[in-house]
Amino acid sequence: MKLKVRSDLLYDFPAGTEAIVSIQAAASPDQTIVSESLLISPNAQIVQDLADERGERRFRAVFSGETRISYEAVVDNGLRISLPPDVIQRAWCDLPQDALLYLTASRYCPSDKFIAFAKREFGAIENGGARVRAVLDWIHANVDYIAGISDSETTAERTFVDRAGVCRDFSHLGITLCRALNIPARAVSAYAWKLDPPDFHAVFEVYLGGGWWLVDPTRLAPIDGLVRVGIGRDAADIAFLTTNGPCQCLSQSVAVEPAPEGN
Repeated sequence: MKLKVRSDLLYDFPAGTEAIVSIQAAASPDQTIVSESLLISPNAQIVQDLADERGERRFRAVFSGETRISYEAVVDNGLRISLPPDVIQRAWCDLPQDALLYLTASRYCPSDKFIAFAKREFGAIENGGARVRAVLDWIHANVDYIAGISDSETTAERTFVDRAGVCRDFSHLGITLCRALNIPARAVSAYAWKLDPPDFHAVFEVYLGGGWWLVDPTRLAPIDGLVRVGIGRDAADIAFLTTNGPCQCLSQSVAVEPAPEGN
């Protein structure tokens, strides 16, 4: 599926604010960037980081005053499919080295505190794909999507208690439960087709079989309508804008739509 994604950020930065920006589509085997453009006004010199092993691309810059950052791309997701239930879970010795980072607890995902619950609730399910789907079903049945109920400090443990949150909270809880089941899981920021209202979306990936599988615990966007941007242990690693000091958001918009024929 080909998607056209756009983001427009207007921020007021104190003079000399250093920033890391992660709004560009990731480059990965199942996600081809057909075309893209990045405009910054007023113009600023940037350091463009090349795609890392996860495909994530970021750029760095120093901003001052009112600054607009606009990104647009056409991305081809090919024939991305949902996670099948029969995909197997690999033993730790059979995992690629880069997946090991996503097995253990992190700032927002204290998976070590959920081992007993996860094993009791999902441990009898044999196949990894079926386990993850059971985790997603449990979250859907037990956690309400309520805007404004959480903040930047909310962890999966708090979401488990409150039984409510937004997309990042749903993903943190899913990641936490999967890691508690010894399944590598990592956070993903994404552009999301059909997300209402449009915004940057938080989903996650699990490593099963021989690769990473995208899942959306909120069920608000189709899997083939997701365009990966940032990838990391949890929300601390996938922020679309990180600065070395405070700044003010004046406006922000995100849009995703099927790409016109011929693009």
